[in-house]
Amino acid sequence: MTTTNATGKDAAATTLNPRPKVTEVEVHGIETIPDADRTSKPFDLFRIQFGGANTFATVLLGTFSIALGLSFWQAVAATVTGVVIGALFLMPMGLFGPKTGTNNAVSSGAHFGVRGRVVGSFLSLLTAIAFYSISVWVSGDAIVGALTRLVGIPDSAVLRTVIYAIIGAIVVVVVVYGYQFMLLVNKTAVIANTAMFLLAIVAFAGVFDPSYNPGPEQYALGSFWPTFILATLIVMSNPISFGAFLGDWSRYIPKNTPTRQLLGATLLGQLATLVPFLFGVVTATIVAGQTDYVVALIQASPLWYAVVLIVVAFIGGLSTGTTSLYGTGLDFSSVFPRFSRVQATLAIGAVAFVFILVGRLVFDLLGAVNAFVGAIIVTTLPWMIIMTIGYFVHRGHYDARELQVFNRGETGGKYWFAAGFNWRGLVAWIVAAVVGLLFANYPPVVIGPFANAAGGIDLSLIAAIVTAIVLYLAALLVFPEPSYTFGPKGPRLVGSRDSVAQKIVMDHGSEAARAAVRRQIRDHG
Repeated sequence: MTTTNATGKDAAATTLNPRPKVTEVEVHGIETIPDADRTSKPFDLFRIQFGGANTFATVLLGTFSIALGLSFWQAVAATVTGVVIGALFLMPMGLFGPKTGTNNAVSSGAHFGVRGRVVGSFLSLLTAIAFYSISVWVSGDAIVGALTRLVGIPDSAVLRTVIYAIIGAIVVVVVVYGYQFMLLVNKTAVIANTAMFLLAIVAFAGVFDPSYNPGPEQYALGSFWPTFILATLIVMSNPISFGAFLGDWSRYIPKNTPTRQLLGATLLGQLATLVPFLFGVVTATIVAGQTDYVVALIQASPLWYAVVLIVVAFIGGLSTGTTSLYGTGLDFSSVFPRFSRVQATLAIGAVAFVFILVGRLVFDLLGAVNAFVGAIIVTTLPWMIIMTIGYFVHRGHYDARELQVFNRGETGGKYWFAAGFNWRGLVAWIVAAVVGLLFANYPPVVIGPFANAAGGIDLSLIAAIVTAIVLYLAALLVFPEPSYTFGPKGPRLVGSRDSVAQKIVMDHGSEAARAAVRRQIRDHG
């Protein structure tokens, strides 16, 4: 088969392997995906993003604008603004996978160092726990609400625990099978959940009032702009949450895929999430004031639509949960080489389930989600900014083999920098994240000392973005990276210094090296 590169010219012919069956456990870990196995297309990247977000977890984020006291049209404006801005920041993050054949955390080794890339692993873990938990919470609550209404089973902590456990376990099973099974689930979610969300037009046509407006005295932060910005940031957390994960899926796309197709797939995938977001906004006005949105919505729905919501909740819980958990299990199998992808997935799934029980049954759901949303935005966005700038100055050139040094139990190479850490990206990220948290205003959990610096308006995003841009560019200009880290065309807009890369050698004392030996013995006897 012949692929076509970004200039329209035929690239080297590559015979693609047939796609694995969805019932086959995925064999690839964090290593570079061979060209013959890159059988996905940009449309798959669109579907997996839309499918992963076309769920009740996204619906819940959509309800927050109303819960914070905005009117219907103000909530719509905050939702559209958050999705569009978040999508624009996210778009470049789909470019790394095809170039490097690995996930974004490993790809970040070019800008943070092959050891410093664990920053991306930490961010993916934070995001995975948050959105896996939200998906199981909301899907479980919808099923509990349906059982209470349709069968008469009384709501209880025991019932919720059992339902959460069932959904969480099914998600883990799908993730263990891997990418192809996950892709199938998300294909189903794109079609089924979209149709079911649109059926809400029929179900709630008689009770929805677009003039809903609780009045300015209901603004959660006391006035319009602070509340509007908080609602916008909550919505933004959804596209931003994909930043650490896009490479998990785009690595299966051929490396010569045109850039515009990758950017377009991400943009359209995020814009399509306006379907579940606006469903949340609309339905939140119908059950405004209720303490449990999902259960209240089930009670307010026509009986036929209450049954539909069970299906939406179940499919949605699987799609969001799998997209969140898959990448983290994949990545931590390389950070902790003694674990396989399957073992790492099971371990993280168990930890996340404990968080689900504690966060949902012990603490306030709104406060828990607010805290994680704030942490995700303030810590992940500066990392994405640094990755994007790094991609630009390096002209999208990466050495896939040398990005795998840490994972192979080796030292040295192009991206070794100082003991495996590139302090330019690391310092810029640390300072930007700290500055962002100082200005954060995500009540009641994350409230920085400068949260009221602008009358309650959350400046954390602007502060984190500006800090990351200024510090990273300054570091690249004042302390140029070695010339060997760039491609044959050299850097763009910044300088470089002549140097010789440290020779790659095996670190025989590392766990990664021992794991590599074990894999060789297993594979070759």
